[in-house]
Amino acid sequence: MMSSFQDALIFAATDAQWQKSLIPKLIQAFGETLYMVSTTILIGGILGLVLGLALYTTRRGNLFENVVVYQVLNVVVNIIRPIPFIIFLTAVRPLTISVVGTSIGTVAAGFPMIIFCTVATSRIVEQNLVSADPGIIEAARSMGASRLRIIAQILIPECLAPLILGYAFIFVAVVDMSAMAGTVAGGGLGDFALQYGYREMDDSVTLVAIVVIIILVQLVQQVANIVAKRLLKKRG
Repeated sequence: MMSSFQDALIFAATDAQWQKSLIPKLIQAFGETLYMVSTTILIGGILGLVLGLALYTTRRGNLFENVVVYQVLNVVVNIIRPIPFIIFLTAVRPLTISVVGTSIGTVAAGFPMIIFCTVATSRIVEQNLVSADPGIIEAARSMGASRLRIIAQILIPECLAPLILGYAFIFVAVVDMSAMAGTVAGGGLGDFALQYGYREMDDSVTLVAIVVIIILVQLVQQVANIVAKRLLKKRG
């Protein structure tokens, strides 16, 4: 497999078609992927954090206990999360058109990606917050700290390292979603691999797209690992 990757990269670097036509398209596709992924992670990550906090704090016995709110949010998340993204992408097409004005392009692909990212992130946030030491929260409450202060200054900092690793996992999932968006003309590396690799039966295109995605994911994962490790050392 490594030999295939190396052969594809060498071919892409020397082939005249790659140099004249495909390299500019690869750069454009990479930029579109970065746009979709960064926008989705930023907006969906923030909304997912808020939704995850709502799920955790409204649980029975928690800071804002509310069984009805928790059950409603939990059902919504459980309905959306198991749907394969490629099906979700087509299912929300009418909503995408009504909000964005089109179902084609990177902006249109970003809308369902943000919804799906929000739901997936919320569950990861909730699961990480559940692991927080309840004794620390109870101690803060007994000292008269407000519920919002406990969330901002105790709960989130206590779980920050695992949350960062969770967001790295979400990043990988969002990159995967951006590739699937290529099947509906969403642009990005998935669209690039589909158009110029699969349809043109050019394996070098597909392999180069895979290499670029692997490098991107590995860089983000390494940064997340380093940051999480340093945070854990500070806590220790």
